[in-house]
Amino acid sequence: MRETLLICWKCGASLDALSLPLSRTDECRACRAQQHVCRMCRFYDTGKAKSCAEPVADEVHDKERANFCGYFVVAGGRFRPRDDAAERATAALESLFGAKK
Repeated sequence: MRETLLICWKCGASLDALSLPLSRTDECRACRAQQHVCRMCRFYDTGKAKSCAEPVADEVHDKERANFCGYFVVAGGRFRPRDDAAERATAALESLFGAKK
């Protein structure tokens, strides 16, 4: 039985149905997000210049759209749940003071 190795960077769904290496046109079946993107790459690092740890790679401006980067290496664990702290704080204030009309 194959263990889930890759999950979508956008929604966290399993990408077991996709074969490796990912092609430029591969998408998540759950949310339709493109997967050959900087956000799914081993070299994606927001702490680096151009958010890329590969020093000679051309800059990709949209890190969430498919690209032709020759240094792309798929990496697991790229899903980050959306931070809904602002929504929770708004709901807490509305429960204390009532909804804004």
